[in-house]
Amino acid sequence: MTFHQVRSRKITLNRTATLVGLLALAVFCVCCSRSAERKPTTTAPPVSQNGRVLTGRVVRVADGDTVTILDSNNAQHRIRLQGIDAPESHQAFGMQSKQSLSQLIFDKDVTVEYDKTDRYGRIVGKIILDGADIDLEQIKAGMAWHYKDYEDEQTPADRDLYARAEDEARNARRGLWVDANPIEPSEYRRDERERK
Repeated sequence: MTFHQVRSRKITLNRTATLVGLLALAVFCVCCSRSAERKPTTTAPPVSQNGRVLTGRVVRVADGDTVTILDSNNAQHRIRLQGIDAPESHQAFGMQSKQSLSQLIFDKDVTVEYDKTDRYGRIVGKIILDGADIDLEQIKAGMAWHYKDYEDEQTPADRDLYARAEDEARNARRGLWVDANPIEPSEYRRDERERK
């Protein structure tokens, strides 16, 4: 065998060894990536103080404390804002309260933290938009009362925040508090039922 034949054979063997090495590396990489793909991804669902979380776009505002959201599966959910009671539509400040809520969240993506539904099948929860508690914002604007009949369903921190927000709005005579003696929606509803 000549020098050139030995050298040519050596080059061929080196190229073959390099190709085999690259092929082995490629197989190893493919196997690793496939096993990584098979591993289940465990993304923890969002956690709220109230338990469950729902996200969606607000597609309807019924009044100052009730909205409808559309989730990513195109399912509609009626939401009753927890911890507040807004004036009824035919009550003084009913339309202003609805407009206030519409300006805050209509056609926006929100998160709802909740743990119950009411007797009408509505989810009762706290609506969050960009980190802001929208239920609390309605009280601050003087567009709703802190719903004390159900305050035991709130966290102690929220209960305190909502009560203080109502006091501040009342003292500043903001929104519905311009009236000397506004009628609470629960009382208004009771009077309406008695009239019928």
